[in-house]
Amino acid sequence: MKLIIDEESCTACGQCAQVCIRDNIVVDDFAVETGSNCFECGHCMAICKVGAITLKAFEGHEDRIAEYNPHEIPVGYDDFLQFLKQRRSIRWFKKKKIDEATFDKLFEGAYYSPSAQNEQDVEFVVLDEELDEFMELVYDIIKVEEEKFFRIKEFGNYLKDNATKEFHPLLWEGKQLILTFSTDKTSAVIANTRLELLAYSLGLGGFYSLFILKADEIGHDRLMEFFPEIDKNKHMYSSFIIGYPKKRFRRTIPHKDIQVSYR
Repeated sequence: MKLIIDEESCTACGQCAQVCIRDNIVVDDFAVETGSNCFECGHCMAICKVGAITLKAFEGHEDRIAEYNPHEIPVGYDDFLQFLKQRRSIRWFKKKKIDEATFDKLFEGAYYSPSAQNEQDVEFVVLDEELDEFMELVYDIIKVEEEKFFRIKEFGNYLKDNATKEFHPLLWEGKQLILTFSTDKTSAVIANTRLELLAYSLGLGGFYSLFILKADEIGHDRLMEFFPEIDKNKHMYSSFIIGYPKKRFRRTIPHKDIQVSYR
């Protein structure tokens, strides 16, 4: 059993049973957990109007429970859409680095991120002091495709002699890198996207690097040797270079039309 149900405070309203996607709760005089099918999504806990249900797995984390008005959305459509419009990839950064307290604010977004089957197995690595060492490993793995991608060849030339190019071919002016690991790609990407949006709300910026991700695609086992603390079954699914923007953009640009089919 994974739920703690306060039988005395339970009003038998049945809301918890209605939102349980595993049919793990029945309600008579009070709510009762019927088996071991619960995967700790917390819907029952989140909807109970009297707070009669808690999850055993999160005992001691009561400070993380926050009440809110379910009929009020804190951000309006127009404001949020404008926020999304103003997001652009940032490759030119100030020399100032992001401190740990600010990173902690960003990871709050990932803390509340959904995950496949509620696995909650997303992990992050912030590379700073070990960034150069990591990038050398990345090149050593992805160099097998340097004849296919000129950017990888540029990267190799830059590592041999950084005078060959004004900016780092993969990091540009970035000095800090967030890597996201998970057993599920979608979970990792959603978590990092939430983190990225919070970053923009704090005046930060950044961009994604698909070439860095190639290191996992080409040589996963070798890459993971750099991260012995992370489960080898997890993959690096997101690579986000982040920092304080040196340049600020002033307007949106047109995009290709979104293709939508209603069937």
